[in-house]
Amino acid sequence: MKIRRFYGKDMRDALAQVKDELGGDAVIMSNKKVADGIEIVAAYDREPVRKTPAPKSGADVIAKPKVAASSLPKTPSLSEIIGDSGPDSLKALLEKQSQQTPAAQPVVEQSVSASPKSAPVTRHDDAELNDIRQELKSLRNVLEFQVAGLIKQERQQARPLHGYLIDKLVRMGITPSLAEQVVSYAPAQCEERDAWVFLLKLLANRLHTTQNDILGKGGVVALMGPTGTGKTTTIAKLAAQYAQRHGANQVALITIDSYRIAAYEQLSTYGKIIGCTVKKAASAEELSDLLHQFRNKGLVLIDTAGFSQRDTRLIKQLDTLTQSSYANIKHYLVLAANAQHRVMEHQLATYQQISLQGCIFTKLDECYSLGEAISLALEHRLPVGYLTDGQKVPEDIKVADAKYIISCAARLFKQYALTPTRTQQVVNSAVSL
Repeated sequence: MKIRRFYGKDMRDALAQVKDELGGDAVIMSNKKVADGIEIVAAYDREPVRKTPAPKSGADVIAKPKVAASSLPKTPSLSEIIGDSGPDSLKALLEKQSQQTPAAQPVVEQSVSASPKSAPVTRHDDAELNDIRQELKSLRNVLEFQVAGLIKQERQQARPLHGYLIDKLVRMGITPSLAEQVVSYAPAQCEERDAWVFLLKLLANRLHTTQNDILGKGGVVALMGPTGTGKTTTIAKLAAQYAQRHGANQVALITIDSYRIAAYEQLSTYGKIIGCTVKKAASAEELSDLLHQFRNKGLVLIDTAGFSQRDTRLIKQLDTLTQSSYANIKHYLVLAANAQHRVMEHQLATYQQISLQGCIFTKLDECYSLGEAISLALEHRLPVGYLTDGQKVPEDIKVADAKYIISCAARLFKQYALTPTRTQQVVNSAVSL
């Protein structure tokens, strides 16, 4: 058996070459796509008979001795080569190949069609198209980044002070969009220090607070938030301060946290120290009953379970709060001020399913930047109620004040963001040498 290779612009062209050269007895061994078209490997047992071209005219015909018809090889006709009914049609060739080489059948049948239609798009073609799309998308992203850089550079050249102030606010933790918005109000002609003071005052004027709503007005307040933000400790601080002003008998604590181990025991310990009543509610009905019992209390604080914003149990807890219609519950979101801005954004979006009266920022003593928390409060117009900066009960809690928050952010920025750590390390190394 001998093997030959044929190349064509498509499968039909390549098969036609095989049929012309080797005849109907050829066996297709394999086929694959190449750069210029299709490559077919065909095998044959005997040398094919070459077709003699037809004479151009009667004068060109040379007389030859007559030979018996049985001794002459049969030349396939055109209908036998490309027809649909002849035994040597492409369809018959494929059927013959499938009988002789079953292993090669799936490849040929998927790539070749006996009909005159074009070959279907293969998985390889789809992969190439996807690669092209990804490359175009990457080029577009790079171009957009370059154009944004050019626009930013042009703005900085036109108004260098504004560009410097935007960069300074961003390094303080303020989001770029909010920084550009605030800096747009800065005077064009002024000293850098004066412009910076102007921006800090502007941030303080735009930041809203609840004006000590919980301790001043009392009522029923539920503290919500993700796990680890310090809700229970904050409740103890608020309860202790309210008890110092109005008496322990005017405070009641309720926990609906039935998921965390020893959640009730922790709140009960705080209640014994303060001298106030502590109860546990496992359902919306029990919560309504307890709120009815504590209707004469000046302040009722509800401690909730801490869930991730992706936890489905959070929805059940929110439903428990909304179904309890006996009292008007004020909801405060407790957030860790040292969290990333994107994390706080997702947490706020989850808890905004119910009406929020404000937020409480905790762990200020663990912060290196306050700009992220300030940006969240300003962009969503969320009033800030209280700030906590330690574990001591009831000392480590402050009523939120806009000027104090902005001054803390500026102080942290000056202390940490403005210190070039790498340069300081080089200086220390040089001194030690």
